[in-house]
Amino acid sequence: MCGIVGYIGPRDATPIILQGLKRLEYRGYDSAGLAVLQNGHIEVRRDAGKLSRLQSLVEQQPISGHIGIGHTRWATHGEPNARNAHPHVGMTGEVVVVHNGIVENFLELREELMAEGAEFRSDTDTETIVHLVERLMGASQTLEQAAMQAFHRLRGHQSVVLLSSREPDKIVAARLGNAGGVVIGYGEGEMFVASDLPAILEHTRRVVFLENGEMAVVTADGVRIQTLEGQPIARQPQIVPWDPVAAEKGEYRHFMQKEIH
Repeated sequence: MCGIVGYIGPRDATPIILQGLKRLEYRGYDSAGLAVLQNGHIEVRRDAGKLSRLQSLVEQQPISGHIGIGHTRWATHGEPNARNAHPHVGMTGEVVVVHNGIVENFLELREELMAEGAEFRSDTDTETIVHLVERLMGASQTLEQAAMQAFHRLRGHQSVVLLSSREPDKIVAARLGNAGGVVIGYGEGEMFVASDLPAILEHTRRVVFLENGEMAVVTADGVRIQTLEGQPIARQPQIVPWDPVAAEKGEYRHFMQKEIH
């Protein structure tokens, strides 16, 4: 687990995501990647090593679009290489995920999904999430519906962020337990998603934090927060101080409390 950044709005998502990931370098990582919806298709760039390698890859193979997600990874399941770096895409190429935490029942899910024809391209537990969501979407379910069902199948502590080329106007995020935070940032006609405040503070100070057992459907115009059972949650954004130390502590009073949670 490590850093997550997402963007949806009128600007090019790629530089915003890369800069956000750079703001999270203090957390440490062994690989990095991003996925952007470009001309209706999900394009992924990822590599092992430092962000500078990912930036070089993006310069060699440019991608741009108005919605995207990115991730820096500390390896838990699978070696620290490009194949295991996030984001992970499903078999149809229509769903992509980044994820912090550990899917404790990933072997069980992996066997189930493989029996139904899923082909895994990595050694990660994260890839089970995207195959599961993709299967649940099928031909009729929305990303939100499929994600909600998938979240109920996952055991362990997770922070999950998804997008789909079938629904190019939204990002779905969830916090399941205590595997790091999920913060949603409000811009003017644009929205941000991150695992920690420093990734988005240069763009906005109006934020909401997801709590355990909550998911968010984020569009360029705002966010809808709900429980994993679909019950709406009313939460007003708060204004956070433009202070690096306060930003890194987020909603916690001190760093030890943040690490515990």
